[in-house]
Order: sequence, then structure tokens, then C-alpha cells
Amino acid sequence: MIISIGAIALILTMVLFIQFKTVKETDITAIETMREAELRTELASWKAKYDEIAIKLQDTEDKISNYRNDIENNEKNSELLEQELIETEKYLGYTELKGEGIIVKLDDTDYKQVESSDILSLVNELRLAGAEAISINEERVVSTTEIVNVDTRFIIVNGKRIVAPYEIKAIGDKKYLESAISIKGGYVDEIKAKEITINYTIEDNVVIPKFSGKMSLQNAKVSN
Repeated sequence: MIISIGAIALILTMVLFIQFKTVKETDITAIETMREAELRTELASWKAKYDEIAIKLQDTEDKISNYRNDIENNEKNSELLEQELIETEKYLGYTELKGEGIIVKLDDTDYKQVESSDILSLVNELRLAGAEAISINEERVVSTTEIVNVDTRFIIVNGKRIVAPYEIKAIGDKKYLESAISIKGGYVDEIKAKEITINYTIEDNVVIPKFSGKMSLQNAKVSN
């Protein structure tokens, strides 16, 4: 009897132990499964957030890159406009210039006075030889410059009276400028034939002042 009861008790104990172990293993498996699902969900959530942040970051970087390009382009455009303005001012005569060139001096004699046509002819010769800037007695020659005689007393340049001696300065390739006026039968020979005093020097540092007047176009208009 005691043996039978002991055997039954042993069997019941073993059954309970087996059931407990099964339940325990089931709970752990369920928990692990649940944790894995939660982790996957959490990981998916973080991945979505990461992707969203990455997209925003890329968008921000693209905007910054565009801003930088715009700034660089604006700076380049500004530099180009500034350079164009400087070049325009040079051609219009609003900037003092310095460079190699030639200085020609004309003076009256007892037999002959320098006329406006003599100076105008010299200016044209120098321009044809590539002169980039010209002045007459420190008056800058520009597109609207007039060179005319007033009786026989003086010459008008840019609305101002100038008198002999006349100093005409030009900036450009000094060899070309010299050749243009000194060629045989050229300007120098013609002036000497008129018994007008002329001499010239080739310089490395010719300074020509800026145009001090105002340019105004009376008849010209922008074409539509």
C-alpha cells in the first residue's frame, strides 16, 4: 500500500514537473516571440524616422548647395558687371588711364599758327594706329569731343579754350603710334611742311586724365 501510494505520488510529481516545464518553455517562447515582434516594430519605426530624417537632411543639403551656387553666381555676376562697368568707363573716358604711348607737341611759329584741323588730323592718325585714349592739353578726347577754331585766337576742346603749345598724349602700342605719324610723307612731314613746330617722345608711363564734362545725347534714342 505504501509502495503503491509512493509510486502514485512519484508519478503525479513527475506529471506536474513535466507540465510546469512545458508551461515555462511556452511562456518564454511566447515572450521571446513577443519581444522579437516588438523589436521589429520598433526597428521599423526607427528606420522610418531615419529615412524621413535622411530625406530632410538631403533636402537641406540640396538647398544649402543651391544657396551657395546662387551666392557664387551672384558674386560672379557682380564681378562681371563691375568689370564691364570699369571697361565701359574706360571707353567713355570717365577713368584716368596710364600706360605706354606717345606725347606729341605742336606749337605756333612766326609764320604759321596751329589750327584745329591740324590737331584733329593728328587725333585721327593716332586712333587709326590703335590709340586707346587721347588727350589734348589735359582735355580727354571722347566721342562727343569737339575740336574747333574760334577765329584765329584759340581752339575749343570739350567747350574749353586751349592755346599753344598743344600737347597731345595717346596711350597705345608706342611703336605703332610712332610709326603712324613718322612714316615718310606722313603726319610729321606734313606739319613740318606747314612750318609748324612739332616734336614727340615715346613714353612708358603716359597719364591721361578722365573726362571732366558731361555726355548728353540730344537726338539719339534707344531702338525698340
